[in-house]
Amino acid sequence: MTEPLANRQVRFVARLGAAMGAGNYPVTLVRQMLERASGAYGVRNDLIVLPNYVQVIGPATASGTVVNAANLKSELRFDQMFPLAGLVSDAMAGRVSPEQGEGRLDRILEMPGRYPSWVTVLGYGVQSAGLALVLEPTPLNLVVATVLGFMVGFFCAVGQRIGLVSHLVPAISAFAVSAICIAGARHLGYDHVSLRALIPPLAMFLPGAAITLAVVELTARDVISGSSRLIAGFMQIAQLAFGILIATQLLGADGSQLSPEALNKIGPWAPWVGVAVYTLGVMLFLAPPLSFLPWVGGIAYVAFAAQFLGGLVVGSYASGFCGGVVLTVAALAVSRRPSAPPAITLILPGFWLLVPGSMGLIGVTELFGADGDSALPATLISMISVSLGLQAGLVIWQLVRRRAT
Repeated sequence: MTEPLANRQVRFVARLGAAMGAGNYPVTLVRQMLERASGAYGVRNDLIVLPNYVQVIGPATASGTVVNAANLKSELRFDQMFPLAGLVSDAMAGRVSPEQGEGRLDRILEMPGRYPSWVTVLGYGVQSAGLALVLEPTPLNLVVATVLGFMVGFFCAVGQRIGLVSHLVPAISAFAVSAICIAGARHLGYDHVSLRALIPPLAMFLPGAAITLAVVELTARDVISGSSRLIAGFMQIAQLAFGILIATQLLGADGSQLSPEALNKIGPWAPWVGVAVYTLGVMLFLAPPLSFLPWVGGIAYVAFAAQFLGGLVVGSYASGFCGGVVLTVAALAVSRRPSAPPAITLILPGFWLLVPGSMGLIGVTELFGADGDSALPATLISMISVSLGLQAGLVIWQLVRRRAT
């Protein structure tokens, strides 16, 4: 017996929404895109969309379909987001039938990784080296960040193969990086360990995407989704802080030995070179198509320049806001070109570049150290400033488009 067309449409829309949730699309955007896709098929569906749950209730002639995004094997890899964005675009325009859409979605979910694990580890080490040049350009820190980046990349590769271990990787990585840095500093006779030296190998674990999505969803009054993402984001920060604190306690260090002071022993050009090195690391670690390189490189430089100038004009915390605004507007403008990648794939690498620069991790670490009285407000401001910048950039872009039309 042939399944009714309405049922197939409802199932495809539900599965597409679940995949978008696994790709970290904001629920507000998922809902809007699924409504457009349903309209393209000539049906009206009622939707319930949460970060890991999608329910689509079709018309009276169709059965309801519930798809739990958590039932997918894991969050979508970065390289899977490119074909997913193309499928979403085709579904909203009605250019793909439910059967074709489900077939394409199955192929996207079953895509093998573009590179072997050792290339991913190498890419994370290169990415860490680039962030070291941006945050603390000294020869020693560059070497340490690169080596520790390889180590953390290895931990991530193991976590991907052993799902149960993946949830412990942030805390384990933070502990190992901190312990090695503290022990190494003592061996070399240093009286402190720069917190900026700890951030590059741990940057991937800073929950920039979660907090950004939380801000977007809360401002759109998706309170349940926004609150849950915000809590999840701060839990990940707490994991990092826990790993650092355990290392300091076991090695007998204290908060006064963790210094946030910045040093630059290479030259003022080093951070700008670091952005290029970071971009190369992103290409190896996230494994997007090679055509993505000039786009992500250009966006990274534009966002970093906006953050750098913002820091000179309005101060360090607001610099993240400036970078977020320019990052969003530039990504949305670029994504309108026919051959350009989707905006969401441009924003994520840019965010990883901006969030460490706002020094969010330092605030949480100092919360348990010597400067705890002002650390929590500083952390909230530095982490959320970039998120609010992205939201402001989205508003600016929508206003410009309305005027243009």
